[in-house]
Amino acid sequence: MAASWLAVAAPAAPESGWTLSNDRFATRLELGPDARLRWLGFWDSKGKAIWSPDAEAGSSPIDVRIDNRFFNAQAQYRFVASFEYAARNGGAGRALVFHDLADEFEFELRLELYPGQPVLRQQLRAKNLRGVRVFVRANDVLPYSIEVEDTSYSVFRVNQWSVLDGGRNFEPLTTQLQMGQRVRLQTGAGGFQCTWLAVRKGNGEGLIAGWEFDGRADGLVTLTASALDLTVNINSLVHPVEPGEWYVAPAAFIGLFSGDWDEAGYVTQRFAEAALAPPVPDAKFPYMAWDSWGYEKNIDETKLRAEADLAAAAGAELFIVDLGWAKAMGDWHEDPAKFPSGLRAFSDYVHAKGMKFGLHFVISEAMAGSPVLREHPEWACSTSYNYHGAVSLALQHKPVQDWLIEEGVRIIKEYNVDWVLQDGQTMVKECRNAGLSYDPRDWNYMGDFALSRILEEIQAQTPGTVWENCANGGNMMTFRMVRNYVTSITNDASGSLGSRQGLYGASFPFPPRYTDRYMPAVPMNDYNTRSFIFGGPWILMNKLVDLQPEEFRFLQEEIGRYKEIRASVRDAKILHISARPLEGRTDVIQSYNGERDEAIAVVVRDDSAASRYTLRLRDLARDHTYLVTFADDPRTLTMTGAQLMERGISVNLPERESGEIVYVRRMVERQDSAPGGLSTVHGNLRKQEN
Repeated sequence: MAASWLAVAAPAAPESGWTLSNDRFATRLELGPDARLRWLGFWDSKGKAIWSPDAEAGSSPIDVRIDNRFFNAQAQYRFVASFEYAARNGGAGRALVFHDLADEFEFELRLELYPGQPVLRQQLRAKNLRGVRVFVRANDVLPYSIEVEDTSYSVFRVNQWSVLDGGRNFEPLTTQLQMGQRVRLQTGAGGFQCTWLAVRKGNGEGLIAGWEFDGRADGLVTLTASALDLTVNINSLVHPVEPGEWYVAPAAFIGLFSGDWDEAGYVTQRFAEAALAPPVPDAKFPYMAWDSWGYEKNIDETKLRAEADLAAAAGAELFIVDLGWAKAMGDWHEDPAKFPSGLRAFSDYVHAKGMKFGLHFVISEAMAGSPVLREHPEWACSTSYNYHGAVSLALQHKPVQDWLIEEGVRIIKEYNVDWVLQDGQTMVKECRNAGLSYDPRDWNYMGDFALSRILEEIQAQTPGTVWENCANGGNMMTFRMVRNYVTSITNDASGSLGSRQGLYGASFPFPPRYTDRYMPAVPMNDYNTRSFIFGGPWILMNKLVDLQPEEFRFLQEEIGRYKEIRASVRDAKILHISARPLEGRTDVIQSYNGERDEAIAVVVRDDSAASRYTLRLRDLARDHTYLVTFADDPRTLTMTGAQLMERGISVNLPERESGEIVYVRRMVERQDSAPGGLSTVHGNLRKQEN
């Protein structure tokens, strides 16, 4: 393995093989004597070959069909060039360029590694060298055929959120593969699963894989007698490529982990933060927020000023005006009946209270009577997704994109918006309109492209404004989403148990900041607040004006606790101590922040019989001494990591619906006292400014 974090080595025969490696990972490609491009395996930090290709079929990182020609492990290529490039967020890339033997197509395979990450990011670009238009008709963005060993194989994936098709709420799904069995993932906007999976051998060695595509794609894991086949195929792909133009495939990544599914999630999350995600806005993030949807569309500046006063007093840092502020969806100007002083005046009022101002924006919908659809009826999508009675827009059409970019920039600048809650229903829509600027058969690929173009161009013109993903809930949980947004909703105001269930599943593939939770009008008690306190942004929808003084004081205290733990949780490994939350159980979620050497655990009793829970923490240093305190319980304990993980601690939960927070902070020997004296490393968890 190379000592540097990225090395690219060639064998004795020049330009016939390439090894990319860092201190955690290596992979090798080879252009063989038969002119076929093959993937030769993944190696770990010790140089051990963990995953090798199927010897019979072979495996190539290129798998694309152009018209009726197939370019895959059986295709032949001629090497043309290789060059290095700077990847996003500090990564380093190597591009390998090939032609087919007829010189009709150029294939540029981009491979990226990031410091300390045992993960390869890859992306294919195909250039049309022919003199006529061609069509890309199929593309597998993760084509790996892996040699089967004498062991068992398990596949792990996580559902998205939806109220449709029987409902989903980030259920984790594990399948022990049987010979001939196939596990299918239906992913992307409106799909069933997140764009992520993990495969684990019986000895704990594992692969993680993710894809950066908001449109619909099918992931497949198939076990045969000779191979474990991984494929991710883009649905409904009929993409025209003009002479001299490029087809750019969605990027994907694949990497190594060892251990349980929490380890698979942690490797994925650290890679996502290192390679894909925008930086957090500031040290306070994730924010404590208030959102107006508790009033639904029945809002006005008088009500909202009263709520802003109380939200600021409670400790909120972000105030979001949800759906209902505009004249209509598609007519993105403030409703003068609701905001007679103007929405900018209200934004200024929120800012004067020391909070950021957030605004709901539905880029993919417009009411039938809105000016934009009266002027351009052809912009209505052929399929309507019925978001609050609106008509869906044909985002694939470039003039629609241009109009939305102009409107988005205007809204943000005119109303001084710090935070955009971008909402809608199924953001990549099946839109087969004829006569517009895209091939109607290519709606899926172009829908993904259109959404990203709109977001990227608005964000480039309004730097500093933060975007939150919502697709009528967490129904577009992809790694393209991670690139475009700073956070994402999980489930859509589904109550306390539903909040914990959403967090439980979403915190496997996604960093904790991509698990924001909306708290509806529930009683102000420790069962409810602690169901929302762990994870990304905590967003209240309670009518604060209806709270009694003692309820408001309790909320202030809980917001203070959230601010104490949020940074530690944001940068931590997430550990799923209990089974998935269900009614009648006690459930536990834990973070461990290795840099701080501290753990946070939230324990919630959901109408279970037992008033005590034995908590055995994970991932602590066995020989370190820790101070254990609680949010409510007055006990203070001093225990070693080994004791906390093996013997555990008893957590008191006196009510059938109650919650407790457990703080575990490392203690070190004091330098200013007698030997053996101990103090905590941080004293208390670092408090953030209110």
